[in-house]
Amino acid sequence: MPSASGPPSDAAMMAGTGDAQPVRLSAEGARRIGITFAMAEERALARAIATVGRVTYDETRLSTVTPKIEGWVERLYVDFTGASVRSGAPLLELYSPRLVAAQEELILARKLVDNAQGRASGNAQDLLSSARRRLAYWDVADDEIQAIEDSGQVRRTITLRAPSSGTVIEKNVVEGDRVGPDTDLFRIADLGRVWVEADVYEKDLSLVEEGLEAIIDLEAYPGRAFIGTVSYVYPTVSMAARTGSVRVELANPGLTLKPGMYANLRIGAPPREPRIIVPRSAVLATGTRSIVFVVDAGGTLVPRGVATGLAFGDEIEVLRGLEAGEYVVSSASFLIDAESNLGSSMENMDVDTDGGMPPSGEPNG
Repeated sequence: MPSASGPPSDAAMMAGTGDAQPVRLSAEGARRIGITFAMAEERALARAIATVGRVTYDETRLSTVTPKIEGWVERLYVDFTGASVRSGAPLLELYSPRLVAAQEELILARKLVDNAQGRASGNAQDLLSSARRRLAYWDVADDEIQAIEDSGQVRRTITLRAPSSGTVIEKNVVEGDRVGPDTDLFRIADLGRVWVEADVYEKDLSLVEEGLEAIIDLEAYPGRAFIGTVSYVYPTVSMAARTGSVRVELANPGLTLKPGMYANLRIGAPPREPRIIVPRSAVLATGTRSIVFVVDAGGTLVPRGVATGLAFGDEIEVLRGLEAGEYVVSSASFLIDAESNLGSSMENMDVDTDGGMPPSGEPNG
């Protein structure tokens, strides 16, 4: 907010509000108590919502590895949490009697197809297709099924593979474990994109919408800003904290952002129509109304009632009562207000015949 040094140094300044009488204040006195001035401007209020949040996983990029058949883990290829895996990479070797039986059916069906003729050939082909599907439903890879057919040999174990690329964030299995459809073996997260979930006060929720840009600062990387986009505004509000949650989505090349990190966010709200803007410190709330002290052409400080709008940071909107280009007291307004009210009180008090107040401690008479 631009500021001015004030009216000419030889000008007298006064303040008042309501029925208060003006109190003249010299320019030297104004400087001594630190009065400064600012010009009212007509422009859109720059709005940014500051809040805090935490880095978390992109839930659309999580996957869980669960066997669809009972068996025993004979070998682990991924044996620690935090390992990086690629889609299709082997995770473990699983022995299951039912898988062995299914392989035997596949090999038998393959032989029937090779030897059948006429109508029997069609039936044999149906059996082969059924045996292939059964193994595929149990997450046996197509290349393994084809290898079993080609070799005609039953494999003791079948390889379970990663359904997606990412980082293993949970591992719940060791070699020798008996596992089944109710066992979550691994949880894999693709951290190439992450979410930052933040809490926004209820009064600011109407300003947040999908598509807004968010600037994110992390304590782990001081001086470095990350840019994300608001992708979702949650439809509920915490009854205890009176806050709603928003989700910011951003790319994470190099896996710099790690789930669990603490984040500071600045979310840019869409601009409003231009309004009269002054420093927030220029507006005095009296309980029933708001006033500012305006510098008139003669250097007098004139109290004026105003209607205020939204406030962000150090600035506030003035909806009525002030024009663009007018100068207002931007600091020490409370002192001016106190002087103004003191002047009003003195004006309304009885004085003695000499026109002065009685000395302190002496009765009037």
